[in-house]
Amino acid sequence: MTSLNETLTLSNGVDVPTLGLGTWFIDDDKAAEAVRQAIAIGYRNIDTAQAYGNERGVGEGIRTSGVAREELFVSTKLAAEIKDYAGSLAAIEGSLEKLGLDYVDLMLIHAPQPWDDFRGGDYAEGNLAAWRALEEAHRAGKLRAIGVSNFLQADLENILDHGTVAPHVNQILVHAGNTPTDLIDYCQSRGIAVEAYSPIAHGQVLKNREIAAIAEKYGASVPQLCIRYTLQLGAVSLPKTANPAHMRSNAELSFTISDEDMETLRTLDEKNYGEHAAFPVYSGK
Repeated sequence: MTSLNETLTLSNGVDVPTLGLGTWFIDDDKAAEAVRQAIAIGYRNIDTAQAYGNERGVGEGIRTSGVAREELFVSTKLAAEIKDYAGSLAAIEGSLEKLGLDYVDLMLIHAPQPWDDFRGGDYAEGNLAAWRALEEAHRAGKLRAIGVSNFLQADLENILDHGTVAPHVNQILVHAGNTPTDLIDYCQSRGIAVEAYSPIAHGQVLKNREIAAIAEKYGASVPQLCIRYTLQLGAVSLPKTANPAHMRSNAELSFTISDEDMETLRTLDEKNYGEHAAFPVYSGK
C-alpha cells in the first residue's frame, strides 16, 4: 500500500496529491530522469522552484513521462528576490517557458524576504506587488492555485488583509523535531493548506535515537515515519530525492502513528541540519 493516491482539496476546490516529489538539490541535467522515474512509480505531485535552477529539466520529465498533463500537479515558486509587480509577471512567464507548460497547478512566493535578508527587513509592499501578479496569472488560468512559502503569520495577514485571493497554500519547514504548531494551526484555521518541505530534515535527524525507536515500533524506516508524521499533521509532504528506491520506500506508509507518538514527535526538538545548516530556511537568517 502506498500514499500516492490520497489528495487534499484546497480552498478553491483544486485537489493536490498529499505526497509529492521535492526536487531541491536535483541538478537540471538529472531532473528529467528523476521526474520520469517518480511519475512511473506513481507520483503525481512534482515540486520545483525558480531558485532550484532545474525547471527546464523538471518540465522535460513531465512532458516525456507518458502521463497526461492533467493527471499531474506541478508546483513552482517565484524567486524570493522578486518583490515588484512587473518583475513577478515576467518571472511567471519565464517559469512557464522553462517548464514548457501552458499552466502550473500551484505557484508560490518562495519567501517573504530575499534570501540575503531572510527574516530581516519589511517587504510587505513588495510581497503585495508579487501577489498581485500571481492573482492576475491565476485569473488568466495560467496558475490553478497560488500561495506562499516560508511565510509567518504576520506575512500571511498582510496578504489576507490586502489581497483579493487568499493564499491557497503555505509551504513551510515541518519535520519531527521542528513542528511550528501555532503557524500550522493558524494556516488551517484560515483555510490555507500547509505543505511540509524537508519532512525528513537533514543532518542528525536520521540518527535521532528517539525517532528511530518510534519508527521501529511500526516496522518503518526513520524517513517513512517522518513523512507519515507530516501527513498525519494534515500537511502535504514533499520529500526530495532522485533515488527511485527511496521514492518507492517513501510512499510505503501503510501504518498509522498513535496519538501518543504523534505528541512525542510534535514536541521533539531536533534542528541539527549538518552541512545544510547555513541555508536561510534552516538557520532562520
